[in-house]
Amino acid sequence: MNLQIWISSVLILMGVLFAFIASIGIVRLPDLLMRMHAATKAGTLGVGLILLGVAVHFVRLTVTIEAILTILFIGITAPIASHLIARASYFQRIRLSDMTVMDELKPHYDSHTHHLASVGRQRSLRANNKEHQP
Repeated sequence: MNLQIWISSVLILMGVLFAFIASIGIVRLPDLLMRMHAATKAGTLGVGLILLGVAVHFVRLTVTIEAILTILFIGITAPIASHLIARASYFQRIRLSDMTVMDELKPHYDSHTHHLASVGRQRSLRANNKEHQP
């Protein structure tokens, strides 16, 4: 076997390993946010490595371009979709795990009005208020 086959095989096997780890995380982790983290991070990396392995195996330019474009598409859309789903689940008051140490959104989210204040905006407002105090 030549070097090209070895490299593509290693990339594909690493991608399969990351996808397998993601599937274990989806089954084993205690709450929605942790499961989404496992699925998004490891799943995106797994698919990316598999597609890189395919691009190395098939040396054709069209396959390589399609693989790179697909990796870019997944790399851009998966984290955004995961973030939006996590935000919607937080607003719907999906129960967090007991293992969750800190809820950073809690002081910024009003559950009655469903208003989420920007953390950066909160800090700048506090700084402005301190400047105007005697």
